[in-house]
Formats: sequence, C-alpha cells, structure tokens
Amino acid sequence: MSIELLNDEMYMRLALDMAQKAKGQTDINPIVGCVVVKDGRIVGLGAHLRRGEGHAEVHALGMAGDQAEDATVYVTLEPCSHHGRTPPCCERIIAAKAKRVVVACTDPNPQVAGRGIARLREAGIEVEVGLLEQESLRMNEMFNKYIVSRLPFVTMKSAMTLDGKLAAKTGDSRYVSGPEARAVTHTLRHQHMGIMVGVETALADDPELSTRLSVPAVHPARIIVDSKLRLPLEARLLQDRTARIIVLTVDGADPARRAALEAAGAEVIACGSGSRVDLAEAMRKLGEREIGSILLEGGGKLNGAMLEQGLIDKLLLFIAPKVIGGAAATNVFDFQGFELMADAITFKDMQVERVGQDVLLSGYPNYTTARS
Repeated sequence: MSIELLNDEMYMRLALDMAQKAKGQTDINPIVGCVVVKDGRIVGLGAHLRRGEGHAEVHALGMAGDQAEDATVYVTLEPCSHHGRTPPCCERIIAAKAKRVVVACTDPNPQVAGRGIARLREAGIEVEVGLLEQESLRMNEMFNKYIVSRLPFVTMKSAMTLDGKLAAKTGDSRYVSGPEARAVTHTLRHQHMGIMVGVETALADDPELSTRLSVPAVHPARIIVDSKLRLPLEARLLQDRTARIIVLTVDGADPARRAALEAAGAEVIACGSGSRVDLAEAMRKLGEREIGSILLEGGGKLNGAMLEQGLIDKLLLFIAPKVIGGAAATNVFDFQGFELMADAITFKDMQVERVGQDVLLSGYPNYTTARS
C-alpha cells in the first residue's frame, strides 16, 4: 500500500469518526464528516450537526479559509448537488478552488446519486470514490434506507436471559441486563428518531421511553402500538412533553378514547381496519411523518409480528448470564413460527461483543432464506 493511500485512509477515518459522533443529531439527514488537507497538514475539519444547518463540507472549508485552494477534501458522503435547506456543497468546493476530492461513497438520495461527483469533475477537480465505502454505507444505513424507500429503518433491541426469556413468569423484567447494557440502550435511543413498544409493555412497565444521557440529547418520538387504545392517560410517557407521542391504532378504535389521548398530547394514527394494527401500513405512515429510524423495544408478540412481516432491519440482542425458567415466561419472539428448521429466518453479518457482564449479538435478518 502506497504512502499516499495510507494517508488518504487516515484522513478518511478521521472524517468518519467525526461523522459518527454526530449520530442522532441530524434528523432524517445523513451523518457526514469532512477533512481538508493542504501540504500534508489538516487545515479544516467539519461535521454535519443539524438538519437545515451547514453541511460538513461548509464547516470544514470555512475553517480552512484561503488554504482550501489546491487542497484535498476528504468527505464521507458525496457532496450534494441540489438546493435543499442549504446550498449545494459541490459548488462550495468548486468556489474554494480545491484540487482533489476523495469521497467514501455516493449519495443514494435520488436528488444527488452521482450528480455531485459529476459536477466536481466538470469543474476540473480530481475526484476519487470508494475509499472506506463499506464503513460509510454502514454508518448511514438508516438514512440509506429511508431516503430511497421513505420507510423507517427499524432496529430491534432486546435483552434476554440465557434461556431466551424477556421476563419472569410473573412479568417482572427489572432488570434482565446489567447497567452497562442499559447505558448503551439510552445511547441507542438518542440515535433513533422513534422508540416503539406495544401497549402491553406500556401497561406492564409504565416506561418513560426517554433518553437519559449525562449530556443534553435529542429525544425521539414515543410510539405505542395500541389497537384498543388502552394506554392510560396517567402513563408517564404522556406526562413528559419533551418529545412527540404517537399512538398507532385501528380505524374502529373508540372515538372517545382517541379524543382523550389527543387532548393529552398524543397523535393518534389509524393503521388498518382489522382488529390489529397493520404494521406495514404503520411503517408507511411513520415514514410520511419523517420518522426515518425506529428503535423497537417491544415485547415478544410485537417483536414476533415485526419479524414475521419482514419489518425489522437490524437486531441488537443483549444476553444476560441468567436462567429464569418458566413455560409462561415471555419469549423474545412470540409468533406462530415455522414447521421446519429449514424455513427459519436466518441472520447475516453477525457480530459479538461483551458489554459488562452481558453479551451483545448484532446482525441483520436475511428474509430471503425463510420459506425459500
């Protein structure tokens, strides 16, 4: 590997690191980092911090000032080429007279999709694409799905005992995992635009569904799947108005209960006319409301229904070194299931890491293997 490529990778990793630190702050926008280098010296750094404000390139080039001329710009995502809430970044790079731009990956946004790179090349700027591409794609997996499909990226997070239980047979679940795992959960909440649970979880645990970090954080929307509108008006999540509250129900739900929940500050959305919430329709309607990512913290039935319908994009499963037993204890996935092991839903790109005394498994459902 050449010295130039080693240096390119070092600067791109710095840009990726800066972008990652802003995860959870940019709404439906991607997280992006940018580094400007002139004569072997970093002269500008930037990250996209908030939707509607300057992109990473703008911050980095602003820091670089006149030193951006003939410099190399490293950016984790293709510079935008369209006028949105901010001007096109490719035009800002051209105006700064940069000599070379290194891009980790192209932007899947149909409004960009290679146009930013083409515009830079038309202006005579050398552009290289694909350095640490997979790292960049994985970092923006939520944005990448939403911007193309307008459906939220759903991460299922759960904690279970060694025998696969979410709670004891009495319903007690405090706490399956240790304090380190619970701290990770609050970071995950900050990094998603919504937290979704079923009404049974809301009734059993009366959760706040808030982000309790040691620093101020963006609070995700609280989403309750509740076909019969049983959510109590005194529920803790209704008392705290720091975030949106969305209740997913069905067309025939009690109008009086609906009016009461709306008066309490909830947005009630009907999804389907049957006895259960149409979860696929719910995802579409949440996407229409610019909920681009969801952390699913459901019970066994909601987890099972979401998995069975192919609506979970990523799994994060904490396994605690405990055995609780009990045939009536809740399983992580509670659905009818398949008759043959060969029909099971498998998971790919699995990773294992230690979090305190717990083990965290992460991976992606491979729905094409089920019933194939």
